Amino acid sequence: MHTVAVIGASGLVGRALVSALEARADWRIVPTARRRTGGRTVALDIRDASAVVSFIDRIRPDAIVIAAAERRPDVCERDPAAARALNVDAVTTIASAARRHGAWVLSISTDYVFDGSAPPYRIDDAPAPLNAYGRSKLEGERALAQATDFGCVLRLPLLFGPVLDWSESAVTSLVPAIVASAAPGAAAAPMDAWATRYPTYTPDVAQAILGMLERHAARQAVCGVAQWSGDEPMTKFDIASRIARVLGIDARLVAQTASLDATPRPRDCHLDSSRLDALGIGRRTPFDVAFAQVLETSPALT
Repeated sequence: MHTVAVIGASGLVGRALVSALEARADWRIVPTARRRTGGRTVALDIRDASAVVSFIDRIRPDAIVIAAAERRPDVCERDPAAARALNVDAVTTIASAARRHGAWVLSISTDYVFDGSAPPYRIDDAPAPLNAYGRSKLEGERALAQATDFGCVLRLPLLFGPVLDWSESAVTSLVPAIVASAAPGAAAAPMDAWATRYPTYTPDVAQAILGMLERHAARQAVCGVAQWSGDEPMTKFDIASRIARVLGIDARLVAQTASLDATPRPRDCHLDSSRLDALGIGRRTPFDVAFAQVLETSPALT
């Protein structure tokens, strides 16, 4: 029985991945979470090194996917030590324990390891993060490589998918302001039109990870660095306009042409996905179709 541990199974990527893995009835899936536990989900705080080692020694996984992280740039900027505990130290602990059992490790990283000045970025381009979040994820990439040579970093861009709360994704977090702007007499909602992003649907990410796990199970593991991204370039203003169209509302939006973020963010970190494309791994759902699917399972609009 092929055993896959999904670390951070209650998050945006983790939930999508567990759902995709359910199609593999011949595999044993062991999801973990720090807070949202229940059912078969194992409670695990990855900052607790002894608990992590005990968990991995107990289940002896064939593969581990690390989907848990501190992903909020502003939070990382305020508390880099806390970000490092999740994004770097925990990766070292997990990968080191995995190595003792010969388990392949996939660790999720970000396009923010690049500075956004010269897209598209290939897997061997030199990273140059602009903020604490990007730096912590780059350190996490290096921690994985130092702890094991049987692992892979998967860099991902801006993500969206089915959410438990609109704030879970930087895409869906726009929805309340979009809806409010359409109310009679409401002020227009300002939306960033400076940075170009590539919104990527988490069920598509899950399919890419599933493809990588299947290659590992077939003894053709992808190691080193891989990248996966949607292929529709959009600013947040563009994203908000598309969301309004899917919702069928007449939103009033104002484009902000200068970055107003307190935390520095890259302008365009388009990730080249050719390594996985060449392996026939992954799919890309058009944004409008994907967002309509998100609405089917997401919180009610008020």
